[in-house]
Amino acid sequence: MIVLGIDPGYAIVGYGVITYQGVNYRALGCGAITTDADTPFTERLRIIYDNMNDLIEKTKPDAISIESLYFQNNQKTAIMVAEARGVILLCANLAGIPVYEYTPLQVKTAVTGYGKAKKPQVMEMTKRLLHLAKMPRYDDTCDALAVAICHIHAAGTAARLKLRTDGIK
Repeated sequence: MIVLGIDPGYAIVGYGVITYQGVNYRALGCGAITTDADTPFTERLRIIYDNMNDLIEKTKPDAISIESLYFQNNQKTAIMVAEARGVILLCANLAGIPVYEYTPLQVKTAVTGYGKAKKPQVMEMTKRLLHLAKMPRYDDTCDALAVAICHIHAAGTAARLKLRTDGIK
């Protein structure tokens, strides 16, 4: 099973592609789709759309896991991230890839075992679970990898059954 994890945003969209076999996770790739602050917002959405479509085509994931939105303060930022997230969901839908959403609490619990874990703890456990030599450049990329790990945990028996019947692609 190949899972594409996404940490949505409009300046930085973190992504991580992982596979899982037995008790081992393996990162197949990770990175970020970035847009410049001085680029008009609608152009930023197009950049995200084009890059997300390319990413889906290249990685051919079985599932996409995405972090659900959680904002406390800036309403304008929340709306813009939601719009970028909508573009990402559209790309997944057009490609026929199922999407699974996870809250930050679910991601932290899946990766560290503790729902109130701090970002450094989540990043370190993600690095350890995926046997990464170093942390990804962007925190958003590490978050996306954690969201992908969360999906493997949540898929549980269904993921293991698919692995037994299909093997790793």
